[in-house]
Amino acid sequence: MPKFQDVLLLVGQLNYTWTNTESLLIHMIAGLARVDKETAVVIFLTLNTPRARIDLVERLAKMQSTPADCRAAVLDATRRLSEEAKLRNKFNHCIYSFDPDSGKGMTQLLRIVDTKDEIRYGKIEALDDDEVARIRASIAELVGINRLFWQITEKFGFPT
Repeated sequence: MPKFQDVLLLVGQLNYTWTNTESLLIHMIAGLARVDKETAVVIFLTLNTPRARIDLVERLAKMQSTPADCRAAVLDATRRLSEEAKLRNKFNHCIYSFDPDSGKGMTQLLRIVDTKDEIRYGKIEALDDDEVARIRASIAELVGINRLFWQITEKFGFPT
């Protein structure tokens, strides 16, 4: 069973790795939109959600003026980043609880599910070894995506 401090450190590492990797979308914006890095930073910061930033990069990549090999590489990287967003969002939009006696941890999602005649909220899930393994795997995947964005930046001469 994972310890509270270990989980907090892993979630912190997940957030750091996510933010560091997401910021590389600046280079994708600069290269695909054919603007300088400073302009790309303004565009990136103006879009206030990761989904909006990824959508912009994907739309720019899909433009006819983007070479097919560049388009494929960028879309693969953004697809992988979007997949990792799910776990990152889960751990950023939940309440953590740990039983001080057993040490067992739980997450409770801060999301409402609104159906035709009822609402449900706060899905509770165990924070067990399997979940910790998922966090570790996501961190490793984000590191790989980070490297992929740098490879794209170098290969296609995007501004750095």
